[in-house]
Amino acid sequence: MRTEILGRSPTGDVDADTATDASAGHLGHHRARDGSRGAPVAVDLDRPHAGLVVGKRGYGKSYTLGVLAEAAARARGLAPVVVDPMGVFGGLAAETSGDVDAVPATVVRDPTVRADAIPPERWPALVGADADDPAGALVWHAASAAPTLREMRTVVADADADPATVRAASNRLQRAAAWGVFDPDGLDARTLAGGEATVLDCSGLDDAPANAVAAGVAAALYRARVDGGRGSSGTEPTIDRLPWLLVDEAHAFVSGVASAPLRRILTRGRAPGVSLVVATQRPSALPDVAVSQSDLRIVHRLTAGPDLDALAAADPAYLDDDLSEILPTAPGEALVIDDTAEAVRTVAVRERDTPHGGDSPRASSVSPEAFESGSE
Repeated sequence: MRTEILGRSPTGDVDADTATDASAGHLGHHRARDGSRGAPVAVDLDRPHAGLVVGKRGYGKSYTLGVLAEAAARARGLAPVVVDPMGVFGGLAAETSGDVDAVPATVVRDPTVRADAIPPERWPALVGADADDPAGALVWHAASAAPTLREMRTVVADADADPATVRAASNRLQRAAAWGVFDPDGLDARTLAGGEATVLDCSGLDDAPANAVAAGVAAALYRARVDGGRGSSGTEPTIDRLPWLLVDEAHAFVSGVASAPLRRILTRGRAPGVSLVVATQRPSALPDVAVSQSDLRIVHRLTAGPDLDALAAADPAYLDDDLSEILPTAPGEALVIDDTAEAVRTVAVRERDTPHGGDSPRASSVSPEAFESGSE
């Protein structure tokens, strides 16, 4: 039985019974019209891609992102990084059962980035200031003049400016320091491009510091592949592995400071070999470019009109049917729009090899002992 490799031209198919493709990750199986299980389906991991995974809560959006992360972690030549705002991907580093090989992964519980990973012009917005106001302009100046947050605060404190402006800018930077996400020795591309997947657990962070982490990581990975990174005079990439950045709950990042580096990867990542896969329950909250630039879209069940409209606006010409009429309705099933092969497939996503942390707790699962204890 032949395996279809999504994201690759039809000539890239391999015979699943006689060959393996180390640069393709098993996604699941075709779902036939009668609901039966069809041929296996994989995702191309050899070339850079822009991917979009969407679906309403409970239908497999984060689960599918975990399947892709498992596949990328096991593929040779890749550096997968997962931005985990809800703390549900820690299971990637857990032990597997049976004959299944463990996924090479590590979880960073308190991720940090360099302060100068954030462009100076984005610092005012990051700390909640207007760049046109005196305090915001001073923060911008400090970010341009100093590479660390500590030195930025010194620049502000020594500034020849109105005391009220200095105080306001100092308070903004003090708040940023309290987030605990800026460190001169924070995550860099070399650290993230080892031989395993890196899960950045941002579940303890509010939107602004989580955006700072995502922005710093995205910028570092892109820069390392484009020009060799900070301090390099050559054009050879600092890292050999091709980064795959996977971002869950992406709608929380597209309106913050992470939006610019994420957009850069979406529109310019193919040439340097940087892939981006974003997942969200709300595709209508994403910028149009996130849909239009995605060559691989995995669409689970959606029912909200604006979300369906956001996807339909970028419907390819080879999609003959109305999107809302052909979406699967069962959890774990998805419609995959493959722009490389110009094909549309219905896929049943495979089971995870590692634990999935995205299931919602149920009141019915509370033990009688706990109930009796809590009622006293």
